[in-house]
Amino acid sequence: MPRTNGIKSETSAIELPSSPDTEDAAIIKDSSEPVEDTQDIDDILNSLKALLSTVEKLQKVRQEVGDIKPLIERMLDGELVGGEELEQLKAGVNGMNRLVRAYSDHHAALFKAQPARKLLDQVLKEGHAV
Repeated sequence: MPRTNGIKSETSAIELPSSPDTEDAAIIKDSSEPVEDTQDIDDILNSLKALLSTVEKLQKVRQEVGDIKPLIERMLDGELVGGEELEQLKAGVNGMNRLVRAYSDHHAALFKAQPARKLLDQVLKEGHAV
């Protein structure tokens, strides 16, 4: 539940693309209410660390899967593949599951890390005021 400090604040919403697991787009609200609680700041910083971790995992999985799209398209067009290409397809299709999970985890971490924008703005604003 958001805390109020008596200051009227404007909110804006950012719509993120839906992940393959969900059809509804997430709405991220950004308010200009200052972040004051140390626990809140720790939670925000931890959410940034989690976001960074999911970005790294997503990049790693994308590299592991490689450029499998052309092979999958050929297979979907009815073309028979064999040998090394078949092995690449097997690995790629198995990697797609990990890729979808990595995108979903990244999407959730991105949503959770949005309060970091407010903290960053607040810290930068205070840094210029000194």
